[in-house]
Amino acid sequence: MRMYDIIEKKRDGNVLSFDELKYFIDGYCSGEIPDYQASALLMAAFIKGLNRVETADLTIIMADSGDKIDLSSIPGIKVDKHSTGGVGDKTTLVVAPIVAACGVPVAKMSGRGLGHTGGTIDKLESIPGFRTSLGMDEFLANVKEIGLSIACQTGNLAPADKKLYALRDVTATVNNTSLIASSIMSKKLASGADSIVLDVKTGSGAFMKTFEDSAALARTMIEIGESLGRRTSALITDMNMPLGNAVGNSLEVIEAIDTLKGKGPEDLKRLCIELAARMLEGAGKGSYEKCIEMVEQCIFDGSALRKFSELIKRQNGNHEVIECYKIFGESMYVYEYRAPCDGFIESIKTDSLGIVSMILGAGRENKESQIDYTAGLILKKKTYDKVNKGDLVTKLYTNNKDSISKAVEILESSINFSNDKPIARPLILAYMDSLGVKRFV
Repeated sequence: MRMYDIIEKKRDGNVLSFDELKYFIDGYCSGEIPDYQASALLMAAFIKGLNRVETADLTIIMADSGDKIDLSSIPGIKVDKHSTGGVGDKTTLVVAPIVAACGVPVAKMSGRGLGHTGGTIDKLESIPGFRTSLGMDEFLANVKEIGLSIACQTGNLAPADKKLYALRDVTATVNNTSLIASSIMSKKLASGADSIVLDVKTGSGAFMKTFEDSAALARTMIEIGESLGRRTSALITDMNMPLGNAVGNSLEVIEAIDTLKGKGPEDLKRLCIELAARMLEGAGKGSYEKCIEMVEQCIFDGSALRKFSELIKRQNGNHEVIECYKIFGESMYVYEYRAPCDGFIESIKTDSLGIVSMILGAGRENKESQIDYTAGLILKKKTYDKVNKGDLVTKLYTNNKDSISKAVEILESSINFSNDKPIARPLILAYMDSLGVKRFV
């Protein structure tokens, strides 16, 4: 078998066999296949596409390329949730404690942020003392004893995906449904969950900008999961504005805690309840309606908040942050951006707000960047809201005074005002599973 022949075969639009894909992945991971040949095959796959069988085969091969987490020692159906990324998306911090409080174990491997998207691990590490680097024995012990653990991904979990993604990122081959789906699902399969709920974002702050592209990605991932014995479903959710009001690590943790207290922004609360209910449904806890009731009850009675406190204590964080937000620390500089006119907020370039937060210190421009856990922004007005000239729209937080002018410049260009009230669209656009799609718009 030769890599040249595999590239030529896909270039001409033919279907690659399991053995050919495995030869490519094994050879590239071992260093025997050079970047230039791997890039050629990725571009051929990007242009000619991969069919359902090729996509599933590639997913399996990448999942098998490194360590796999064995959750068989944990009783019950294990569930996982994955978001395709967005600005202000702190749903894991809310959903995981809710699901665990309802008696379904959650063994969650999460990542760090890069660029304008935040990472769950960075958010948790804004809690003083919180440990995210856990050995596998400790990770599993936490799930067995308190029903919940959230840790950073092991370096050898689907290593083929990590290596391929770095190459795709610099060869303009990221935006392909099959390649994205196999990347996400290889990590989910390696993480060992029995049931997977996907939160596929769409809009200006998401990777997929249109509903059609997001639905195609969701459908492909559902097909992969179901074909490999994992119950898989997806929500298509709007990311034309940030989720919740806070963007930035400790600011988002505070908002998540407020949501677990039954407070918090309505959009965040709505999506978290829906995701948690779908996870419980996937774990066999009853009908969708019953699962909604269970979720709402454990928020109302405080058991979800107590579960989050347990998680913090278990992983050596200061659980007193639950009641005393000052423990997170405060930024030295606060800038208030106010409405320049009367009218309505017509739209927000959500990815630009993520960049604003990054510039203020809340995110990484590269892997070596240091994070300011207190930096970020809080939206006081959002898309569709009426404003009067001078109304407070956004508060910026940073410890780097020099970052404010650039951040404000981007912020001003990212918010569009209108005299007419814009038509609101739902937060949750559709639900999808193996039976089909249910659109809400």
